[in-house]
Amino acid sequence: MTREDFEAAVSEGLDLVPADLAAQMDNVVVLVEDDAPADDPELLGLYEGVPLTERDHMWAAGALPDRITIFRNPTLAICDTREDVVEEVAITVVHEIAHHFGIDDERLHELGWG
Repeated sequence: MTREDFEAAVSEGLDLVPADLAAQMDNVVVLVEDDAPADDPELLGLYEGVPLTERDHMWAAGALPDRITIFRNPTLAICDTREDVVEEVAITVVHEIAHHFGIDDERLHELGWG
């Protein structure tokens, strides 16, 4: 799958995120990178930022957007079809959005998103 096709699949995956959840996101950008960090090469996605639960009244002053990065090559390695990619991206994005809302991996596993 080309980078352009993958980015289109990411866009479709984002469209699957429930609208009420997406509407509550604040100052977040979703990016695509080809490879995950060298220390975790199978990572599908990464949230970098300050979770909403940790922001205070001073947070917004000059804050850059939080980032959700979707890693193309690890995602393609576990998906057989374009539909699989769209579904996996949706799951990954919801997982990373949960981190934006302050939900850690342990709680995500308890909720069945692990």
